[in-house]
Amino acid sequence: MKLASLGASAALVLVIAASTGAAQTAPPPGPAPASEATRAGQRAAAKALPPEGTRDAADSARGFLATRKEPLILAPDGKPVWNLDAYAFVTGPAPETVNPSLWRHVTHLKRHGLFEVTKNVWQVRGFDVSNMTVIRGSTGWIIIDPLTTIEAAKAAMELVNATLGARPVSAVLYSHSHGDHFGGVRGVVDEAEVTAGRVAVIAPEGFMEEATSENVIAGGAMARRAAYQFGTGLTPGATGQMGSGIGLGLSIGTLSLIPPTDTIAATGETRVVDGVSLEFQIVSGSEAPAEFNVFIQPEKTFLAAEIATCTLHNILTPRGAKVRDARAWAHYLDEAATRYAPQADTVISSHCWPVFGREAGTAWLAAQRDNYRWLHDQTVRRMNRGETMAEIAEALEAAPPPGNSTEWSTRGYYGTISHNAKAIYQFYLGWYDAVPANLHAYPPVERATKLIEALGGAERTLALARGAMAAGDYRWSSDLLQSLVFAEPANAEAKALLAESYEQQGYKAESAIWRNQFLAAANDLRRGRAQSSAVQPTDLIAALSTQELLDSAATRFAPETPGPRNFTVAIHIPDRGETAMLEVGTQAMIGRAGVLPDKPAVTIRGPRRAMLALLFVKVPVETVAKMPGVTIEGDLAALQSLVDNLDPLPHGFDIVLP
Repeated sequence: MKLASLGASAALVLVIAASTGAAQTAPPPGPAPASEATRAGQRAAAKALPPEGTRDAADSARGFLATRKEPLILAPDGKPVWNLDAYAFVTGPAPETVNPSLWRHVTHLKRHGLFEVTKNVWQVRGFDVSNMTVIRGSTGWIIIDPLTTIEAAKAAMELVNATLGARPVSAVLYSHSHGDHFGGVRGVVDEAEVTAGRVAVIAPEGFMEEATSENVIAGGAMARRAAYQFGTGLTPGATGQMGSGIGLGLSIGTLSLIPPTDTIAATGETRVVDGVSLEFQIVSGSEAPAEFNVFIQPEKTFLAAEIATCTLHNILTPRGAKVRDARAWAHYLDEAATRYAPQADTVISSHCWPVFGREAGTAWLAAQRDNYRWLHDQTVRRMNRGETMAEIAEALEAAPPPGNSTEWSTRGYYGTISHNAKAIYQFYLGWYDAVPANLHAYPPVERATKLIEALGGAERTLALARGAMAAGDYRWSSDLLQSLVFAEPANAEAKALLAESYEQQGYKAESAIWRNQFLAAANDLRRGRAQSSAVQPTDLIAALSTQELLDSAATRFAPETPGPRNFTVAIHIPDRGETAMLEVGTQAMIGRAGVLPDKPAVTIRGPRRAMLALLFVKVPVETVAKMPGVTIEGDLAALQSLVDNLDPLPHGFDIVLP
């Protein structure tokens, strides 16, 4: 999981909320059953699966010591943060509404509790989408990746101490810059202990910049799309959410962040942390912009962080992000397989379960390396032959990588061959396929309206879609129906049929997050866009640089709205010892941290929360001027006009409706 976008509330806690869908006078219809075509597809998928073997079943259960007696983890206000038993229904044969491969995957992924990896190394798994790794140091616990939220991490730490004996935390390591690997830090350690030098916090170089800024600019869109990717609002079940491929779901609690006290810049760097010798492999630019793997030398255990897990990962996440470098990813895996795995009795990850034995661990990393290398090289080979991203994705999906047919961890429970092939194409060539008809195509609603007219109208399109549905061609039916819904958003029959088409595709999907996206779309079509929210607490706000905040505010400036232009605002932030300025032009608002204008039209002096109140909460200028420690001098009307000219904070948007 990555962080949500910038937003703010009156209390200066950043929030993004999707609006509630239209009120329903009667409950919408429930999920459709699996169609005959879907049932046939599930039977065919089951027959095509690799031999079961025993490794995953054995490894995912190996070393189990204990779990919580109370499955619900609660926030201080009594609201549930996590339910350990949410996937207890996953037992026995796969139902017709779940891909049999995904069902098998979740039977292993759902295990939760404290597991012994080897002497002095344990993992808490199933308490969040990620794992917490625990190492016994000379004086206390060394924690790697303290989960997503304070509440989940605290519950995990309580289980560790209750089972293994209470000890203080002597160090915390963040393997990379995604929120599910640092957000729970305040659940395992008090910042006062870090400030006093009694607890080290170690992260890869560039961690703070990436952890706080990766989703700032595009966060509004990312947060909405993430709700589809992770199935936010879907209930776990045979016709609902089935995990997220690398884990089950995201704990819904409080994210936190304590800045590192030490950073790692290069592969081969070592640290002795509370008496334990650790060697680091830098893998930044692959799964995360700032990331390291850790070789726990005394226990011969290699943590592959998130560049290798129990599934093919995403080169480009469906929620949106910068495209990752598949070639670099494969090189890092090759280094891990040749340099570290031959020394490691166990290979562990920050998601999923371990692989035990040097030979098995080396082979596992090599298989994942080959998978990413095959994806990269074959995409580029076909790209250079003139194939488009859609053609390449279709071809590679039909011809999975040779040699990996028996390795379950290379299957697409999270990322997929199709999505990743398109991402690699995008990495090199962008979205444009060089066909001029696509260079300046109509936007979705206009194109849909013209297409439906060309097809002979709504009834003709519905008839074609029904025929495709009857034939089990859900891809074509959803293509037709999505166009019809964009052309006629009030067409109830089209929306209902499109929801069913998406549902059947979700049932058949091996990827948990593809399933989530299809079922979330069906849910929106039937019920409207549900209310949801994502929160960034004070830790993350404080960690954002002032330049990032100014740049984020500038993305909400609406130049077409009336108001004064070509003036500057001087900003003094004494609580941070910073200065900044805004230059309001006719087309753009430019923010500059660390400088002041020569002749500002307005000067603001006050704590940074005053700037947040103005630019993000859009609190009236007169109200901000009355805040303690704030003075505003100059043209207050111009400043108020600027505030009025900023778009409101993102409140979600429709995806399958225009």
